Amino acid sequence: MSHVAKDKLPKYQQVAIAIAERIASEQYPVGQKLRARSTLANSFRVSAETARKAINVLVDLNIVSVKHGSGVEVASKERAEDFLSQYANVQSLQDLKLDIVSRINQQKAELTELTHLLDELVSQTQQVHTENQFLPYELTLTATAAHLDKSLSDLHLWQETSATIIAIKHEEDMLLSPGPYAMITENDTLYFVGDEYTKQRLTNFFYPNGIN
Repeated sequence: MSHVAKDKLPKYQQVAIAIAERIASEQYPVGQKLRARSTLANSFRVSAETARKAINVLVDLNIVSVKHGSGVEVASKERAEDFLSQYANVQSLQDLKLDIVSRINQQKAELTELTHLLDELVSQTQQVHTENQFLPYELTLTATAAHLDKSLSDLHLWQETSATIIAIKHEEDMLLSPGPYAMITENDTLYFVGDEYTKQRLTNFFYPNGIN
């Protein structure tokens, strides 16, 4: 376990891990008597109570044993290794959780910024059309559009949508200022002017069930 990971733990757990690491590395071999708790406290620069709690953790895990009259004795290298492995796995999960949370927060921040930029784009687009009502909108009619193969006169577009058609692009031809008998066909692109709600009304007129 890294020092950074141990620093996040309570002090007595840090001491318990440090002792377990010495047992796992055989710096404290099985059967060796550990120094008195007060000496361990001085060695790890902690209080005697913290050293006692650290030893109790290791006793509970059968890594060390306390024998009356002889003090604390190293009992198992394997259990010390298991103890360190379990803490390492827990820390890996915690690191993974922190990484996921960090990425989620980053995505939230990016989404907030994207939403802000989108709102600004919509606002500026509306402002442009508000300031210049002669800037045309456009709408391309697909095969699913309603009212195809009808003339502008038959459709009554201005009455229905308040859109004023200023041009119709049919294939490569651009028909400017189309008259009332101009036909609306599939794949035509309509260029029109109106207020900020005109495009939605015209879209709903040709696609009452939504654009597929």
